[in-house]
Amino acid sequence: MQVLQVQLEVGADPAEVGRARRWARSRLEGSGIRDDEPLAETLILLISELVTNAVVHTGCPAVLRMLFGPTGAPGAGGTVRVEVADASARPPKQRHAEGDDTNGRGLELVDGLADRWGWMPEGTGKQIWCEVDRNGRAAAQECTETPAPLDSYDPLLAFTDLYPDLT
Repeated sequence: MQVLQVQLEVGADPAEVGRARRWARSRLEGSGIRDDEPLAETLILLISELVTNAVVHTGCPAVLRMLFGPTGAPGAGGTVRVEVADASARPPKQRHAEGDDTNGRGLELVDGLADRWGWMPEGTGKQIWCEVDRNGRAAAQECTETPAPLDSYDPLLAFTDLYPDLT
């Protein structure tokens, strides 16, 4: 079984999160996951959350790794694993954000989007990881509905659908 692993060192500056997203998009494309696929969008969001957590909550540099498992024939499975390692030994703490909270949703998103996630000690710090199956939830989110006409879009309704606790 062959696994492709790529990694990026991320500085302690929150601006590095955007650089990590751009780097990850190019690596996903190189692995055959198109930028417009729901799987790519899910992975970029997961990467953004994990890298943000590492940089903001530890104030330390981090290492982002992406591991691409075997896919075999077209349409076959495989797993993409995302790992973010940092120098802090403090375990991640999943919080539940209340309506107006501006923080505290990151690991909830990871829990909801990834097929699996967890953390483990790495060196003197830790590694937080998540896995998304190429034929799992994220891949199955292909939209089969015809989109509504743009003139029927109601931003307030869209907002209340996304954030029912805030209304």
